[in-house]
Formats: sequence, C-alpha cells, structure tokens
Amino acid sequence: MAETDPSPDERVGFVRRIGLFQATAINMSQMCGIGPFVTIPLMVAAFGGPQAVIGFVAGAVLALADGLIWAELGASLPGAGGSYVYLRQAFQYRTGKLMPFLFVWTAMLFIPLGMSTGVIGFVQYLGYLWPDMGRTQGDLTGLAVIALIVLVLWRRVENIARITVVLWCVMIASVVLVILAAFTHFSPGRAFTYPPGAFELTSNHFWIGFAAGLTIGIYDYLGYNTAAYMGAEIKNPGRTLPRAIVFSILGIMAIYLLLQIGTLGVIDWKQMLDPASTASSSVASAVLEEAWGKGPARVVTVLILVTAVASVLAGLLGGSRVPYDAAREKVFFRPFGRLHPRHRFPALGLAAMGVITGTGFLIGRHTNLATLIQLLTSVMVIVQALAQVLAVTVLRRRQPDLPRPYRMWLYPLPSLVALVGWLVIYGYANRNSPGRHPIEWSLAWVGAGCVAFVLWSRYEKVWPFGPREISEEYLHGADPDTDPGTTPGTAPGTAPDLTSGAVPDARPGEAPDADPDTGVPAER
Repeated sequence: MAETDPSPDERVGFVRRIGLFQATAINMSQMCGIGPFVTIPLMVAAFGGPQAVIGFVAGAVLALADGLIWAELGASLPGAGGSYVYLRQAFQYRTGKLMPFLFVWTAMLFIPLGMSTGVIGFVQYLGYLWPDMGRTQGDLTGLAVIALIVLVLWRRVENIARITVVLWCVMIASVVLVILAAFTHFSPGRAFTYPPGAFELTSNHFWIGFAAGLTIGIYDYLGYNTAAYMGAEIKNPGRTLPRAIVFSILGIMAIYLLLQIGTLGVIDWKQMLDPASTASSSVASAVLEEAWGKGPARVVTVLILVTAVASVLAGLLGGSRVPYDAAREKVFFRPFGRLHPRHRFPALGLAAMGVITGTGFLIGRHTNLATLIQLLTSVMVIVQALAQVLAVTVLRRRQPDLPRPYRMWLYPLPSLVALVGWLVIYGYANRNSPGRHPIEWSLAWVGAGCVAFVLWSRYEKVWPFGPREISEEYLHGADPDTDPGTTPGTAPGTAPDLTSGAVPDARPGEAPDADPDTGVPAER
C-alpha cells in the first residue's frame, strides 16, 4: 500500500513566540494557583504548629536546586515535552527508549492528577461563597470548570499566553490582598509562639513532619518547570528558560513566606486543624473575614477562584505538550504526535489530560487531598526527578560539546541537594501516608510501565529487540537563541522528524524553509 502524504500538522510544528515575561507568568501561575491557599492547614498539621514555615523554606531550597537542573537541561535541549527530551537524550546510549517511554507513561498520569488538586481547591473555596453546596453539586461544578479550561486552551498558543498574563495579574492581586489583610491585623505572638518540642531535631517526630512538610512544600512550588515543557515554543530558550525558572521560584518563595507568616499571625493555628472551621478548608477567606469583614473576604475569594483556574490552565497548557514529542518519535501512541491543523497545538494530548484531570478530581474529592499529593509526588520522584539529577551528569559526559547557553551554578552542589531532597520525600512517603502505600503504588506503576515497554519494543523491533537508535540532533542542530524560529535540526517553524533526522516537507506551494504562517522563505 502506498504511503499517503503527511497532513499539515505532521509537516509543520511549533513556532517560538513566548517571551521571558510570558514564560515567567506561565510558571508563576502554575506554581501559585490554589496550592498555598489549601496547603497551609496541611503544612501546619504536618509540623504541629506555626513552625510549619520551615516546610515552605525547605520546599524553596529543593525547588531552586532542582530548578537549576531544569535550567541547564532546558537551555541546552529546548524541545517540546521537557523531561521527555532530556531523558531521551541522556539515556539513549544504554537503555534505548526505556526512560523516555517510562516518563511519558507516568506523565500522562501525574501531570493531570496534579491539576486535579487545583480543581479540588477551587471547589473548597467555592464552598465559602456557596455554603449549602452539596457533594454532588461540587463534583459537577469541578467537572464543568475542567471542561471550560480545555475549551479555553483550544486555540493558538500566543493567544493563550496573553490570557495567562491576565490570569497571572489576578493571581498576584489575590495573594497581595491576602498578605495585606494579614499584616494589617498581624499578631507576632500568635505567629511566633511555638508548642513545646517544636524544634527538637533529635526527635523522629520532627523529621517525619519535616518530610511531610517538604512534600507539601515542593508540591506548592511545582510549576517552575512548566515553560520547559514548551521549550519548542520559547523565544531564545537558552536565555529565557533559565531566567524564567529562577525568577519564578524566587518570586513565589517571597510570596509564600509572607502568606504563611501573615496567615499564622491572624488565625490561631489550632483552628486550621478543626475540620468544622472555615480556616481548615478556606484559610485565606478566613484571614480576610477576620481582618476586613465578609464583604472583602468574598471579593478576594473570587480572585482566588480565578487563580485556581489560572494554575490548572497553565499546567494543562504545558503538560499537553509532553506526549507530542514522544509520539513524533513513535515512543507513544502516534495520534498524539499530530497538531491541530489550524491552531497548532496537540489536540489529543490536551483532550486526554482533560479527561484524566476530571477523573483525578473525582478520586480526590472522595478520598484525601494530602494522600493524593503524596501519591503524585512519589510517582514523579522515581521516574522524573531522580532521573533528571543523573541526566545532567550523563549529558556532560556523553555530549561534552552540546551547546549550553546556561551551565548550572556551583555544579554539582545543586544536583546533590536535589538528590537528597527527593530521596527524603520518597523514603518517608509511607510513614506520611499510613495505610496508603505510595511507595508500593509508585513501584507497581513503574513496573507496569516496564512491562508495557517490553511489549511495545518487541512490536516496534527496537532495543532490546532491535538496534539502539542514537539521536543527537541538539548536538549538531541550529542554535535557537541566534535563530529564534528554529528548533535544532529543522527549518524555522517546523518540528524535527527525529526518526530519520530529515527536515519535514514544506506545505504545498512553499519553499522548503518557508515560514509556516506567511509562506515567505526564512532568512539565513
């Protein structure tokens, strides 16, 4: 049977249109979102008092160390899919496509499930405005919000970037108002009076609480890597991605510390442990009500709801790009490698992650948010976080001539800090979720992924049932910082055909190197 001509979405890929401000806004919108507004009570419960601020500090240290890993990898390998590209390049020499396959296998689960926690927080805060909301009404509302977000994302990326900047401004306004309200009615005695044994470092209880707090803290910071998933759509990625990552982490760290300390100075931490208290489910609304009254509390709660939507939108925007590059390499289901013919986004990836987000939302609503966070983090650590710590060193040895516009500061210290932090989170996972077995579930999921890989590789006749395919297109490709419309190894505005190393055909009637939007041949 003769092969049919590839469709336009198979010939033309992403275009670099997202700048530094937009990339930072995307990261910060995903990082902040609803996270700190729902996890402050969880952090207090983990530490057993206002010393919970330690958790946010520890989370910031781990996020910054891991962020420098993302910065080096993203700057040198600016492709669609983020970790998929990094793990493919680093581990192809010994294990073929195993690591990128496992990453996509898990990312299709943990990214949308992470977004589902944002929708859970949305419904929690909606309960402050709608106190009579029943469980079924809350479930239906959350599903409707997810459907609306997918609908908003169903368009060109530059339009989404503008929407994200607007939502980012709303996010900043909401947290600033909560912080202002807190510090206008701040009680240092309430914020800095600790229970006995709060800092007893020789106590096993402290370190169990620290591990739980570190898990919650890094969950709140997750999102500093969102723009890296969109590496093929970032202008001047070698400069933009490292700056966006570092700026977003430092900015959110300042916001979180002010938010945590300010909240503890207004609300008695014991109220946050009472399930019947507003401070337990909607602590920011409780702060506003205590400081300025119910009217302002309702207004800011609306802003927090918008912030929650912004977080989920940014997460699904970046996450939907993950299976695209894998599918283009035939390491995932091939339909995921097609872009929308008009708006140039991965339609199937977005739709699939929307469905999984809805499923995760319903699961979380009927179980426990803290446990869901622990499960998600455990799966992410074993497949993505630890593998990327190793990937930086492997790539420096395997591809020493790879263009690195940014090299990790104080290498290898950030890698070692990140390694210790992730191991602490994983090692204490079962103790912090008794009876839930997150370690066993994460290992079972990875094991199932290995079985799936064996079956897939046998069908595709690749390693270990065929030769390894070594692809070093970033080592020899064009520099996207000097040619912003170019993905390494391709013509400007096109996605690489990584299976053959060839440049995809141009649209009918265009020169091979023509810009996909204008049809004008690209300048050299």
